[in-house]
Amino acid sequence: MHSDTQADSLRKSLQRKPSKVIAVCSGKGGVGKTNIASNIAVALGALGRDVCLLDADVSLANVDVLLGLQPRFNLSHVVSGEADLATTVLHGPNNIRIVPASSGNFCMTDLPAASQAAIIQAFSDLNPHPAVLVVDTAAGISSSVARFVQAAQHALVVVQDEPASLTDAYALIKVFSQNYGVSRFNIVTNRSAGATAGRALFNKLSKVADQFLDVVMSHIGDVPNDRYLVKAVQQQRAVVDAYPLSDSGTALLKIAKAIDQMADRRKPSGGIEFFFERLLLAEPTPRGKVA
Repeated sequence: MHSDTQADSLRKSLQRKPSKVIAVCSGKGGVGKTNIASNIAVALGALGRDVCLLDADVSLANVDVLLGLQPRFNLSHVVSGEADLATTVLHGPNNIRIVPASSGNFCMTDLPAASQAAIIQAFSDLNPHPAVLVVDTAAGISSSVARFVQAAQHALVVVQDEPASLTDAYALIKVFSQNYGVSRFNIVTNRSAGATAGRALFNKLSKVADQFLDVVMSHIGDVPNDRYLVKAVQQQRAVVDAYPLSDSGTALLKIAKAIDQMADRRKPSGGIEFFFERLLLAEPTPRGKVA
């Protein structure tokens, strides 16, 4: 039954254009990762893309709070059979779809095979099939976060100009590259104080990484810490939706356009369920040890 379900999923996916999957992560909490992920999703929606935003932060699930939404169901209800995915999905600004996270001890990467197959099938049946999946992962370098980043086509790391954020971002890049084979990272500098501060921060991170790691890093955007960014959070809205002409709103739209133009390096042969195939069915053991 498990293999039949997967086979049906794969056959359906081959008939569709592949989805672009972006995993948004950060070395530590409190750097604005969820805000970045949410705004990128909303901005991609403004560009006319069919977007699904998956809240994969099971410890601090707050995409729904950030966007002023009140979920009744989440992925744990899909697995238990209490709800289907269509019932679980919330609708946000610019017609984006949002899959809320479950809280507590539910972790997709630790589910038994039958439950994993149920999630793969649920996303396979999602209609219409999203062109872009933005995944808001948990902060830090846990194995579950690493597997989300492994499974995605593009890793986006959020960092801000403070010592702990910079140190932890480097640690994340080191662990994910040396232990999990992720070699490319897109960096977003957040809450920057001035026009050149974000680039200077990226240069600091890049200088150390170039010296000690075998990775490719790209600075795809800098988000200034303007008052509209704070105001939008207080209003439980995405700044690209509430104040699109603000400095922060403009910056985030520019980042979304850069993501929209990214080539799909892995050239997946199917849709969004291939992401879940890689995420849920891959061997969880990291490769090698950190040097």
